[in-house]
Amino acid sequence: MPSPAPAALDDLDARLIALFTAQPQVGVLGASRELGVARGTVQARLDRLAERGVIRSWAPQLDPAAMGYPVSAFCTLEIRQGRGHSPVVAHLSSIPEVLEAHTITGSGDLLVRVVARDNPDLQRVIDQVVDDRHVIRASTVISLATRIDYRTLPLVTEAAASGTAPA
Repeated sequence: MPSPAPAALDDLDARLIALFTAQPQVGVLGASRELGVARGTVQARLDRLAERGVIRSWAPQLDPAAMGYPVSAFCTLEIRQGRGHSPVVAHLSSIPEVLEAHTITGSGDLLVRVVARDNPDLQRVIDQVVDDRHVIRASTVISLATRIDYRTLPLVTEAAASGTAPA
C-alpha cells in the first residue's frame, strides 16, 4: 500500500520553522509573540509538524570540530552481496566517529560520513570501518572545507511557496 502524500506546508509553517531555525530557544510563547498568532496555534503547528516527521528533532546541532574532531571524510563502501546492508550497518553503528551512512547507487553500496581528530586518527577510523567481513572495498575522500552546511530552510521556503511538503 503506497504511503499517503505528505501534507503541504503553508506560509505559517515556513515562518515558524524559520523562526525556530534562527532562534532555537525562542519557545512557544516567544514564537507566538514574534509571529503574531495564538500560543495554542504555535503549539498545534509544532505538534503537527513533529507528528508528520517534518521536525525530526529538537536536539542541538553539534560541531564535531569544536569537540576535537576537525577532520571530516566520506567513505564509499562496497559490501558483499547476499546478506544485505544490515550486518555492515550494525558494525558501523558501533563506531562513534561514524556520523551517518546512506545506501547509494553507483559503484558503491554505502556512503559513510566519518570524523577524526587528525589524519592518523582518520586512518584508525577507516581501519575500524573496513574491519567487517562484509566490506569488500572502501574508497575515502577527505573534506577540505565545508562550503554549504547541511540545510533545509531553503527547501522549507520552496515547499511552502509551491504548496508541497518535502518527502
